[in-house]
Amino acid sequence: MAVSTSLAALDELEGVTRLPSGKVRERYLIDHDRLLLVATDRISAFDVVLPTAIPDRGKALTAMTAFWLQGPLAGHTPHHLISTEPGDEPRLALYADALAGRSMLCRRAHMAPVECVARGWLAGSAWAEYQATGSVCGVGLPQGLRVGEQLPEPIFTPATKAEAGAHDENITFDDVVAAVGGDTAERLREVTLRLYRLAAAHAAERGLLLADTKFELGWIDGELALCDEVLTCDSSRYWPADGHQPGQAPPSFDKQVVRDWLATTQWDKTPPGPELPEDVVATTRRRYVEVYERLSGRSLAEWGAGPGPAGGA
Repeated sequence: MAVSTSLAALDELEGVTRLPSGKVRERYLIDHDRLLLVATDRISAFDVVLPTAIPDRGKALTAMTAFWLQGPLAGHTPHHLISTEPGDEPRLALYADALAGRSMLCRRAHMAPVECVARGWLAGSAWAEYQATGSVCGVGLPQGLRVGEQLPEPIFTPATKAEAGAHDENITFDDVVAAVGGDTAERLREVTLRLYRLAAAHAAERGLLLADTKFELGWIDGELALCDEVLTCDSSRYWPADGHQPGQAPPSFDKQVVRDWLATTQWDKTPPGPELPEDVVATTRRRYVEVYERLSGRSLAEWGAGPGPAGGA
């Protein structure tokens, strides 16, 4: 049974309010101070949710976020996660089977109005901008860099928070200052780069390059905190360290295989999208599972099987 169907009864649960769905996540307001985030197995491409789900994708995304908050980043920054165990909220106990391994009970936050992106390697939109201007988000870079090349040092490259159906757009640090003020902008940059360096160091120990990542930061009780998904394959670009050569874009542990397959079809990038073939589904699932297991040293099959601490802020 699909997760979204299994959770339909939550809409009738007293005191619980369903919020607008995301491409991957369902969101519920549990009370004034808490949210329930549920990662489904849906997958999107070019801002369209495809009709084919990727088995275990929601669990892999949730497991990665919990791993980072409970492990390498624990104690380094406040965060919004209260628990990944449905039974910790009595009203959700009846839905434990549907929620197991893919839900996060979180504190609500007042979110910063910008995406906080850190880049350590040149790829994606940063590569395109560098080719055009020699800089990324107003940060000047040395001449002659190649795609897939490590930057002299990690850089803060913020972006807009786009409305549904639109794309985030890169902005400069001055734009962030204009939006939130100088002191807050400096704080967002400092936290973003500090957490990126911690995560990149851990990934390198596990044979992975963390090319870039997007953090969602907000305020909880007046304190800046890390929110939403953290260092997942959807918010980050992971590359295998083995055999990486600057000048070429390495294969990423994300949904690029889906985008590549779609490029071979006649799809015009408008809904509905085409059904994915079994081999594309299997390859995509394998990539999500592999990056979690390499980073954590744990089996995804064991994730969500029993109670465990969620970690504190």
